[in-house]
Amino acid sequence: MTARTPKLMPAALALAGALTLGTAHAYTLEEFTFEDPSQTTEFRDLIGELRCLVCQNESLAGSQASVAQDLRNEVYRMMQEGKTRDEVVDFLVARYGDFVLYEPPIKPSTYFLWFGPFIFFALGGFLLMRAIQRKKAEPEQDLSDAERARLQQLLADTNKKD
Repeated sequence: MTARTPKLMPAALALAGALTLGTAHAYTLEEFTFEDPSQTTEFRDLIGELRCLVCQNESLAGSQASVAQDLRNEVYRMMQEGKTRDEVVDFLVARYGDFVLYEPPIKPSTYFLWFGPFIFFALGGFLLMRAIQRKKAEPEQDLSDAERARLQQLLADTNKKD
């Protein structure tokens, strides 16, 4: 062993410990059990359709954020109490807004979300077509006598080098 090995050992052990502790707190969906298998399926489908408030592009089912775990627990508790899927969704939307849904309803407050990409695409297409038409409308300009002479000189110089 070299003299550096004893110095690196505590750092390596600390890193290994940190990685181990991180996985020890990981969640599993196995902790959420129902007496009826259809309720289990409905629960998993529902948390798959709800967005994590912290991660933004992950569902509650896939997120490991503590907020997602809290929301999974809340959904589980409400379903254990006999709440319907719609009641659970209505509660979460009332509390967190349409953002909690991967597919928010089409209403005035979400028009930009639903139709914004199409508007930007149409606007980009319009600007592109306008630029192309302007370019076609511009007449080709002939070279001036000085430019022609310079071009001839460059071509002659190129031919001499070959």
